[in-house]
Amino acid sequence: MIRVVLADDHGIIRDGLGRLIASLDDVEVVGLASDGAEAVEQARLTKPDVVLMDLDMPVLDGIEATRRVLAERPETAVIVLTAFSDRPRITGALEAGACGYLLKDVDAEDVAEGIRAAARGESPLDPRAARTMLDARSAPDPLAGLSEREREVLGLLVKGLPNKLIARRLEISEKTVKSHLTRIFRELDVTDRTQAALWAERHGVDGS
Repeated sequence: MIRVVLADDHGIIRDGLGRLIASLDDVEVVGLASDGAEAVEQARLTKPDVVLMDLDMPVLDGIEATRRVLAERPETAVIVLTAFSDRPRITGALEAGACGYLLKDVDAEDVAEGIRAAARGESPLDPRAARTMLDARSAPDPLAGLSEREREVLGLLVKGLPNKLIARRLEISEKTVKSHLTRIFRELDVTDRTQAALWAERHGVDGS
């Protein structure tokens, strides 16, 4: 039997997935979680083969929960099951160690086969998620006009750090930070930090 933990903050989705898995002869639910922290705890307690992980959850989001589950149990396969197909989330989930990425509007049989594939060591990936990643690889680098240092400054800005902390982190002066920001704003065609952060979000710059 393939042992599965379901992690989703919507009870109706957990119930629906639970009924789906209960109908399968080779899969069983061994734990339920309504937030990311519970998902980590359930994985620790039940030692599942597969975790079906939502991304948008309280307490701890699915990406960080995935990272923590796999830090403790690298032999567990995590499949993200979410409504989001944007590149930053897909990239974040896969970089955290998720082996698969499925969207919630897939057929029940696709979820069942995704669980089986993950248990076999394969990587179930929704075609739309795969297309998003392929498109991203072929798209031009939106930060091509920025230097490496300017990229670092922008990344710290996205994280919400003020100029003083950016300067301390990069071991440069506040005056140099302001100079970099002026250049960044001009390159991105924005006028302030808020617009730069919004631009970075749209283009998948997460500050990592």
